[in-house]
Amino acid sequence: MTVANGPEPKDTGRAAPHDTEATVDAPKPGVEGPSMSDLAAGYAEKAGLHRNSAGHVDMLKSAGGWQGIAESILPGLVFLVAFTVTRDLTPALVAALAAAAIFTVVRLIQRRPLTQALAGVVGVGISAWLANTTGKAEDFYVLGFFTNLAYIAAMVLSIALKWPIAGLLFGFVRNEGLEWRKDPERLRAYKLGTWIVVAVLALRLVVQVPLYFMGEPGLTALATTRLLMGAPLYILGLWVAWLVTKPASQPSKPSSSAE
Repeated sequence: MTVANGPEPKDTGRAAPHDTEATVDAPKPGVEGPSMSDLAAGYAEKAGLHRNSAGHVDMLKSAGGWQGIAESILPGLVFLVAFTVTRDLTPALVAALAAAAIFTVVRLIQRRPLTQALAGVVGVGISAWLANTTGKAEDFYVLGFFTNLAYIAAMVLSIALKWPIAGLLFGFVRNEGLEWRKDPERLRAYKLGTWIVVAVLALRLVVQVPLYFMGEPGLTALATTRLLMGAPLYILGLWVAWLVTKPASQPSKPSSSAE
């Protein structure tokens, strides 16, 4: 860069003593690109984990708020009600897709991010396609089983690699960065927190898969448990994992009498 009112400085690899811009732009020694702490923070944010003003996990917001919860619950509820009333698969699937699409329109009107709503539309669309292809109403819920299995596999793998997902999420909220990985006790706590979330996902499969294999007689129970074990159970599991992984409170240092 050219210094105003002066000759071109030689390229020494160091910033000029009074060149403020060069000092700001100069990279820190040994740092290349974003740190692992930055990546962990980005992962937590993309995962939808939010913290409130007190520095704790905002459980409701992390679940997408009331609107996000409604987006995850209503399409399945609409499908169940429509199929129960009509006993016809086609109008029930159309009603579920319409419910999912309405949320996308609402987000467009609100000018809010469409990611969650679009993901819901795609999920409902795939579920509707599966049910329509097989002609079985219970197949509307099959996609959720595979989604749960994928999450379980990812979380178990994170535990095995000593990068438990609960640590990546909660460590960001608690401003721990990745320092918790250097503390065996904190690492164990975050492994346990991840196992708790795994248990929640596994419980869904244990309860719902047998209902699915009951066929249409188990449809109402399957749909009901899907609703109850969706966002509400997720929030509960997240809250328990947060409590279990809470760091031990540090004893306060005695104040010095010397002023």
